[in-house]
Amino acid sequence: MSIDSRENTCYHMGSMNTAPIRYYDRYDKSIKQEKILGEKYLKWIYGNPLGLLSLHILVKRAFFSWLLGKIKNTRRSAKDIAPFVREYHINTDEVLEPMDSYRCFNEFFYRKLKPGARPIAPGNVVVLPADGRHMGWQKASEISGVFVKGQRFDLKGLLGSEELAEKYKDGTVVLSRLCPVDYHRFHFVAEGTPEQAVRIPGPLASVSPYCLRRKLSWLWTNKRELTVLHTTRVGDVIQLAVGATGVGAIFQTYSPGERVSKGDEQGYFAFGGSTVMTFFEPGRITLAEDIATNTAKGMETFARYGDLLGKINDRMY
Repeated sequence: MSIDSRENTCYHMGSMNTAPIRYYDRYDKSIKQEKILGEKYLKWIYGNPLGLLSLHILVKRAFFSWLLGKIKNTRRSAKDIAPFVREYHINTDEVLEPMDSYRCFNEFFYRKLKPGARPIAPGNVVVLPADGRHMGWQKASEISGVFVKGQRFDLKGLLGSEELAEKYKDGTVVLSRLCPVDYHRFHFVAEGTPEQAVRIPGPLASVSPYCLRRKLSWLWTNKRELTVLHTTRVGDVIQLAVGATGVGAIFQTYSPGERVSKGDEQGYFAFGGSTVMTFFEPGRITLAEDIATNTAKGMETFARYGDLLGKINDRMY
């Protein structure tokens, strides 16, 4: 089953929608404007004909992200940590290791947090897999627009399987977008037993809304890794880690076949923005009200991993 994707008609001659990226903050209940790392370069690459040429020739190629990763792994890159923390107001009090212990920028980028820094929502709920900006749809087949009107997911392309696309076509989908400034480890949304991750090869284009407004299909052509989580309460959950420019590797840290608890770490991304998508079988959960309401308005909701994604529906299977 394939869900069509069409580009928004507001783009003319390959131009890019550069309206500010705004999101709803769950914690202070306000609408904020996102501060984009490398914003002017993203606008040029994805909105200028010469930039688009460089995208196809270089930027989305694995070598480009490998090179960025190598730079961020050098000892010299450690000098970039303090300015990055200051500019993006990163809370270092929650970071597990001392700030002067990081030997390179990448080590800080995929930093661990202190125990308890992200409380795991208790009770009859599933939780968000990552810190980030989230959009969610109760029923995938009824999506009318993702980031812009008319864009929809190609489930077969995303999941790499016609069988899985058919199984989840009427299920709930959550798109969790991690900015470069976010904590970059991702976690299991429920208790269960995960299978071995399946690697799906592809390029590494940006997943910034500037880019996804123009071409949502980067999500199902980019490199990604798919994990099936077998659960008792909500059936089989798919957690799909999507790479992006600068993310040359997705690291899975869990042990396939070993039971995990809700909120346990699944893996992490190296330098760059990234995305985690979560797919639930039809009827298993009801989305958190703020995510559902804001998504209907075309707006993301900022929330942290371990917080409420949705309530488990009370029914017998």
